[in-house]
Amino acid sequence: MSINRRLMLLGGSAALGACATGTPINRIMGSPTEPVVETAQGYVRGRVQDGVSVFKGMRYGASTEGTNRFLPPKTPEPWAGVQDAFEYGDQSPQVQTRLAGEEPMTDDCLRINVWTPACDNAKRPVMLWFHGGGFEAGVGSVPVYDGTNVALRGDVVVCTINHRLNVFGHCYLGDVLGEDFAESSNVGYLDLVRAMNWVRENISQFGGDADNVMIYGQSGGGRKVSLCFAGEDAEGLFHKGVVQSGSHLRLQSLERSNDMAYALLRQLDIPVSEAHRLQTVSVDDLTRAQIAVRRELGGRFSPTLDGNAFRSHPFYPDAPRISSHVPMMLGTTRTELTNQMGGLPGIFEMDEAQAKERLRTFIDPEDVDEAFSIFQASRPEANPSEVFFTIVSARGYRRDQTLMSEMRALGATAPTYVYRLMWRQPVEGGRRVSQHSLCLPFVFDNADKMEYMVGPETDSTRAMEDIMAGSWISFARNGNPNNPAIPEWRPYDLENRYTMMLDNPPHLEADPHRAEREFLERYPTQQLGTGAVHRR
Repeated sequence: MSINRRLMLLGGSAALGACATGTPINRIMGSPTEPVVETAQGYVRGRVQDGVSVFKGMRYGASTEGTNRFLPPKTPEPWAGVQDAFEYGDQSPQVQTRLAGEEPMTDDCLRINVWTPACDNAKRPVMLWFHGGGFEAGVGSVPVYDGTNVALRGDVVVCTINHRLNVFGHCYLGDVLGEDFAESSNVGYLDLVRAMNWVRENISQFGGDADNVMIYGQSGGGRKVSLCFAGEDAEGLFHKGVVQSGSHLRLQSLERSNDMAYALLRQLDIPVSEAHRLQTVSVDDLTRAQIAVRRELGGRFSPTLDGNAFRSHPFYPDAPRISSHVPMMLGTTRTELTNQMGGLPGIFEMDEAQAKERLRTFIDPEDVDEAFSIFQASRPEANPSEVFFTIVSARGYRRDQTLMSEMRALGATAPTYVYRLMWRQPVEGGRRVSQHSLCLPFVFDNADKMEYMVGPETDSTRAMEDIMAGSWISFARNGNPNNPAIPEWRPYDLENRYTMMLDNPPHLEADPHRAEREFLERYPTQQLGTGAVHRR
């Protein structure tokens, strides 16, 4: 639809005349508190909140309901008039957990949210966030992801999205439904690509620079960033990326994904010859069936080496060449698994014998004594539980992060910056040390929204916001995280292995905990099998 036709539908010669003189549409239709912006499909109205223009729940893709289920995303249909973008949109269907949002769970979930200091021509850096929750849960609307403070602090545009997850985003049906569904196991990833295309097409209208986009994510979000570095469909749509506690090195095999599809049909009592009925099964029934499949096969609906969206594994045995010129930042927290395992009875009160016994399920039994000795030597003041959590977190997260860093160092032409979050959270007497997701309140400058994790506001939490939000913003702006809040951060290489230890104060260290790294070299990535230590 032409701009003139749209303006006529908006109502009147006054608007048409104003457009002819070059007056921005948000000055015509909007107000100081409710700006209106033109996107490629139509006009949207946002709200100014706390000094930032906020647009929520905008469509970056068409509905994936019905005949669009399991298929690659499509461009949204254009609309007439002005759509209000005041509320977060629907979220992908998923099991109701603390990772889910309050919004309805439907197939119509391809939505984007934007926080911007102004809808002008300033060409601000764009920070596009992929939420955590593995490939099966999560939403872009949780309070800690609110982009207000980062947008103001850094004069940047912040975006979060919802996209398809679990069986809705990663169910391989090419074998049972044919070539049209050859990419069905990766449509959740293709949703990310569609979102990046939306940003390229529209973000300039929101004051952003489509040629300066940083994608970033934590846990499952970091895994999604990893995929984008390897996927041809994502090439050229982003210009730097941050992988937070989520290095994704390998994809699920096509055979495994195919087995899960057949198991899904069995759970729903659908004959293979009628597999097309999967597009009409209710959201609730499909969700229940995928849970049953996970229990039956011990696997998950995940991105797949399908020969279409992905022709090779992302970062193992080597890094993708197509993104070697794109700067990357990546890292982990010190004790990731105090988050996922912290609720187990007695887990924080173990003696050495109990800790070693638990370790036998994470590393080879014959390595337990050696591992405990090496890791305790790095932290002689730590109790057995802390040593245990440091070992299993290093096996579950840091080993894969190190492998990704090494692959990048071997082949990338752009710099790779590595960090480790060392700040000890004060809650629960500090026993969780530095748990999974601890980066979130500081990266988003929203520590007040996660007091259960970081405690009430203090000089230390404010300093961590300066350190981490400042570094992420600097990286978004120019591909280099250096800023006044930190000492010089040098890129990672195989000789020095420079790592920024994010603490108050932060410091740069060459090859930190070297003995621990060398011990873990005997272990391959955990992603060679199906029993990954980390899930989200």
